[in-house]
Amino acid sequence: MNVIIFGPPGAGKGTQAQHIVGKFNLYQVSTGNLLREEVKNQTEIGKDIENIISNGDFATDEIVNELIKNIVFDPLRKNKLIFDGYPRSLSQAENLDLLLKDSNQKIDFIFFLNVNKDTIIKRIKKRKMLEMRSDDNTTTILKRYDTYMETTKPVLDFYSGKANFYEINGDEKISEISRKIEQILSV
Repeated sequence: MNVIIFGPPGAGKGTQAQHIVGKFNLYQVSTGNLLREEVKNQTEIGKDIENIISNGDFATDEIVNELIKNIVFDPLRKNKLIFDGYPRSLSQAENLDLLLKDSNQKIDFIFFLNVNKDTIIKRIKKRKMLEMRSDDNTTTILKRYDTYMETTKPVLDFYSGKANFYEINGDEKISEISRKIEQILSV
């Protein structure tokens, strides 16, 4: 089973992905984690990423697509993927479709965590205190949210008409969101 879970920064994608990973034995593909790992390792691509995200922008599709390609074609992860925060643009969605087709895979479930801006600001401020992430300041949060809404609207349109698309109220408690997702996945 392959799953996409997307929503704005702070929507709880990572939290829900981790729950699903534990419950259904999947591999979490977090573009945020992949990008942070490149930055941490000070690779050439990591230095580019650091400059981009410190300005509140998203890494380019070319960078992200290359990192995703390596994971999709890993035979140990075939049909065991949960994409957390990817795709984020129409170009990435189209790229993912091609990668999956070329590797004889498909997306079985698509979840959109719909969360209002006030909830996101509260969650990210709390996360900043817990995780000490440099990209979790109010100015960056608001810019990332606005950029997300602008670039991801086409992705939402791309997936929302599909039978395997589910919109979840991301303002609810974590346990309630998890319960709803788990119920859908267990059908």
